[in-house]
Amino acid sequence: EPIVVSSLLNTPEMKKLKAGGHMVGDREVVDILFRKMLDPTYREGVVLDGFPRTKVQVECIKRLYDKMVSLRREFEDTPLKVHFKQPIYHIMILFVDEAESIARQLKRGREVIAHNEEVKRTGQGELLEERPTDTNEDLARNRYRTFKEQTYDALLSLKQIFHYHFINAQMPLETVQANILSELEYQSSLELDPRTYDVLRNIPEAADVISHARRDLVYRLDRYNLEHPELFAEVVEMIDSKIMPIIVPHAISGRAHVNTEDSLLGKPKALAMLIDVLSERGFFASVDLHLKEIPNRVDLKTGRIECREKKVFRIYIRFKGSEIRRG
Repeated sequence: EPIVVSSLLNTPEMKKLKAGGHMVGDREVVDILFRKMLDPTYREGVVLDGFPRTKVQVECIKRLYDKMVSLRREFEDTPLKVHFKQPIYHIMILFVDEAESIARQLKRGREVIAHNEEVKRTGQGELLEERPTDTNEDLARNRYRTFKEQTYDALLSLKQIFHYHFINAQMPLETVQANILSELEYQSSLELDPRTYDVLRNIPEAADVISHARRDLVYRLDRYNLEHPELFAEVVEMIDSKIMPIIVPHAISGRAHVNTEDSLLGKPKALAMLIDVLSERGFFASVDLHLKEIPNRVDLKTGRIECREKKVFRIYIRFKGSEIRRG
């Protein structure tokens, strides 16, 4: 859950200021917010909604960041270093123009009034706060201008320091949400400690692995048929005669599990062929080799039990199941 700064500022004095479209003092905002952030709930990170809004608050954010970096360096070579992670800040502005902002504030006001009237009429639900800025066009306009004059420029100053994201919030809600998620996608090179990233960099990212997956699959299948035609034919025959008869009855669920001891799959190349053929046919397959020790002989003199190794290949297959219409 994010910390919504406006919800922290609900004392009568602060409500009076906000009702006029003005800002609450920096001292009060920073004090109550930073105390809230000390809650263990936010130890791994926090989303702040509505902060910073002024140049003073921006400076507080910068100083907090500098202090976190300083503490990380101070304890870098101590057992406590694990508690001082590299701070990562993302600044995101959801921007609308003045006309849109006023229209949205007034629309919200109408919806809140309608909601509260329904709650009073039925006695069900909870009353919502009716903000004067949501029912008075002049106050709504003053609220937007306060944002442009005190908040917008202050936030722009963070552009050179932190990860900065500017979102056009006048688009449809679904588009705005998608753009936010896209902007906040994890980027290891930006967020990990450089030393950690250097250790991990040889492991490819999933996006790189799948980028040419279809092309590589076609290439492998053609090579199987050209370079190992007999083995390839055996694998195809096995799928057709032993696996498909199990898959077909599971057409509704879209899931099938096949256990087999077929020695053909003991050949790594055959196992790769099996997965690729099923993938080409639209199935998602994974294989797990389960080894079992089966008692084979007992030495009656020593009590020693000799076992043989039993290999069971567990094939897990998923695919898009059929939907049943219910009339």
